[in-house]
Amino acid sequence: MMLCSSSKHPWNAEEIAALYGLEPIFEPGNALGSELSVFAEINCPYCAEGYATAVDLTAGSSSYVEDCQICCQPMELSVVVNTDGGCARVDVRRLD
Repeated sequence: MMLCSSSKHPWNAEEIAALYGLEPIFEPGNALGSELSVFAEINCPYCAEGYATAVDLTAGSSSYVEDCQICCQPMELSVVVNTDGGCARVDVRRLD
């Protein structure tokens, strides 16, 4: 039987990731995660309520469907990414 020794320091996240071959974790506020997504202020085209939503920049310019956080209606978000990888604009439209 093998016992854990207190002389060895506890495992840190990098050691665990290397041991198990895990992908990096993107958490709010860490430098890597903040470059790949931003929050955009949008207004729902159905209920006109405004709120902030996370916009994923990893796919470049793209469109996807997201439900309004207020009224739950589906809307299309078109994300335009500029040449340096930042968010240029987010267009929102109704799906009906």
